[in-house]
Amino acid sequence: MHTLEPFYRWRSFYVASEDVNSPFYQREYSEFEFTHAIYDHVIHPQWDEIGSPTLFMKLIYADYMDGYAVIELIGEWNDCIHNDIMILKRDIIDELMNAGLSKFILIGENVLNFHSSDDCYYEEWFEDVEDLGGWIALINFREHVIQEFSSANIDHYFVCGGKLDDLSWRTLSPEKFCSNIEKYVQKRLA
Repeated sequence: MHTLEPFYRWRSFYVASEDVNSPFYQREYSEFEFTHAIYDHVIHPQWDEIGSPTLFMKLIYADYMDGYAVIELIGEWNDCIHNDIMILKRDIIDELMNAGLSKFILIGENVLNFHSSDDCYYEEWFEDVEDLGGWIALINFREHVIQEFSSANIDHYFVCGGKLDDLSWRTLSPEKFCSNIEKYVQKRLA
C-alpha cells in the first residue's frame, strides 16, 4: 500500500496545505518517512491523517466559487469501531462547509471495506449540504463497499451508482471533472 499515492496531477490547480481554508493548511509532508500505517501496511506519506487509525484522505481539490471539494480516501471506513464518519464530519467536512463548500465528491477506489454503525452523522451531513443546495457523490467505490452502504441504509444520503461506479476521472481537469459530476447529479436528482 505504500506505493499508492494520492492523486497529484491537480497540484498545479490546488494544494490543500497552501489553502488557508483547508483543515490541512501548513501541514508538512515527507517524501521518505513512512509514519502512518493501516493495520500492518505502511501507506504513502502524502496521505492525510484525520484521526482514524484505518481511514486516511487527501483533499485534492477545492473550488470555493462553485462550492466543490474533491476528497480521495484510502483504507478501511470503520464507523463501528472508530466512528470514522464522526471524525470526517466534525474535523474535516464541517470546516470545509464553514468555508463555503457544499458539493462533496468522494473518490473511494482505495476504500477496502466499510463497517457501519448508526446513520446520525450521514443524515446530519446530508441535511447540511441539502440546505445549501449541495450533495455528496461517491465515485469509483468498490461494489462490496457500496453494498455495505446499502445494507446499512445510508446509501440514500449519497449520489452513487451508474456512471459514478466506473469513472475515468484522472485525465480530466478538476473543473471539467466537477462540472461533469454536477451535471450527472442534477439529472439523478431531477
